[in-house]
Amino acid sequence: MRYIPHTEQDIKQMLAEIGVKNIDELFDSIPESLRLNNELLALPASLPESELTEYLKGLQKRNTTSEDKSIFLGAGAYRHFSPILIDHLISRGEFATSYTPYQPEVSQGTLQAIFEFQTMVCLLTGMEIANASMYDGASALAEAVIMANRINRRNEFLVSSAIHPEYRSVVETYTRGSKFDLKEVPYTAEGGTDLEFILKNLTENTAAVVIQSPNFFGTVEKYVSLAESLSKNGTLLIVAVAEAISLGILKPPGERGADIVVGEGQSFGLPVSFGGPYVGFFATREKYLRQMPGRLAGETQDQNGKRAFVLTLSTREQHIRRERATSNICTNQGLCALAATIFLSTLGKQGMQKWRHSMLGKRTI
Repeated sequence: MRYIPHTEQDIKQMLAEIGVKNIDELFDSIPESLRLNNELLALPASLPESELTEYLKGLQKRNTTSEDKSIFLGAGAYRHFSPILIDHLISRGEFATSYTPYQPEVSQGTLQAIFEFQTMVCLLTGMEIANASMYDGASALAEAVIMANRINRRNEFLVSSAIHPEYRSVVETYTRGSKFDLKEVPYTAEGGTDLEFILKNLTENTAAVVIQSPNFFGTVEKYVSLAESLSKNGTLLIVAVAEAISLGILKPPGERGADIVVGEGQSFGLPVSFGGPYVGFFATREKYLRQMPGRLAGETQDQNGKRAFVLTLSTREQHIRRERATSNICTNQGLCALAATIFLSTLGKQGMQKWRHSMLGKRTI
């Protein structure tokens, strides 16, 4: 939020409005011994903006930042170039608002932005439907595990130990109160999930196999044949994507047999920001539509035959009975999803290809 200081005239007008003569009189009810004054603060003299900027830059130089060196701490949260256009557009009053559209059809712009985000997620993941977004990649994965249980009523899950450890921790937290059996799948010496272990431990009670690709070690999992075996057993395949850039490089998970694809969209125009807020994406097959958490915007026509957008599904606790809800997620990460949508729209298909090849060219082995 921008800081615009009050003028002397502003202050006099406000004091006159409430019937006091000065600032001291305004705080008469507070004992003087408890008041904080400038002498106690011992603040230095004020600086003009230009000098203050240089002073702050000097303080910043004491730190090592991602602009100075390649930093790989964070395991998936990295600084990428973000067009200045994004901040400009998401700061507009039509979008940057605390208002949640409980009468959503009034907010056609908001619904269209959600719809465009869903469309782009489907294109990137190779899936048929996507929701309005999730809190982040980790919570999206946890919701996917719970959704798998709703679909086939099974309680056993084979979870790859090559998944980001923080993602696994969130899954364990979300499912702690349920009778879920989360079995850890080891990884091989090459850094990939042990697929043979999965096939040997697959049972008729296995709800889903959960993997990440590329996984925590950067290995691209080979799961096409695994997906075929799981399908025959009635077991779902959940694929997590911690680095969304990979979706522009690899064959989409949906085309490789995944039933649910979730992930983190921080790379799409969102700053690192000490860990958030980020945006999770969630996509699945159309036959599982009514088991998907969160909200889903759809396209229709109004009474005049013009293109319009609606909230097609809102199976959240805020909209329906708790026992029938698919999730207790509050609102989607609308503003972050909008930033990701603007980022992808700005790059376009060709820009996305150039960006991904640029990332590949910078990799080191």
